[in-house]
Amino acid sequence: MSGRLDLGAPAVVEFWTERHLCTLTTLRKDGSPHVVPVGATIDREAGLLRVISSDTSAHVRHVLAGAERVAVCQVDGARWSTVEGRAVVRDDPDAVAEAVRRYAGRYRQPRPNPQRVVIEVTITRVLGSASLGAPR
Repeated sequence: MSGRLDLGAPAVVEFWTERHLCTLTTLRKDGSPHVVPVGATIDREAGLLRVISSDTSAHVRHVLAGAERVAVCQVDGARWSTVEGRAVVRDDPDAVAEAVRRYAGRYRQPRPNPQRVVIEVTITRVLGSASLGAPR
């Protein structure tokens, strides 16, 4: 069973701080999904999910072209969670530095990238497996 999750529930917080790769789904102009592996971090207080990327990547171009509705999913065995929301691309140094800091805390220090941007997703819905505390 699966359903909506409370982003503040201890099992959900723990799951989104463990080291798991994620997938980011954006939509191409023709409406077909584009799915890529990413590292993602959640800032519960700000209601944001962040993904660092290069300004030349396809998923960044999709968001800039108006495909602002995105989904980020992570899976670990039977446990899974998907965060949905509205995305924007930020290139200002403070936003990028904050995203890099959070990424380094969850994964590792990323390599230098002068073309780095951050996709900030304002979280609108969190779904997941019952093992993370989904409503019954």
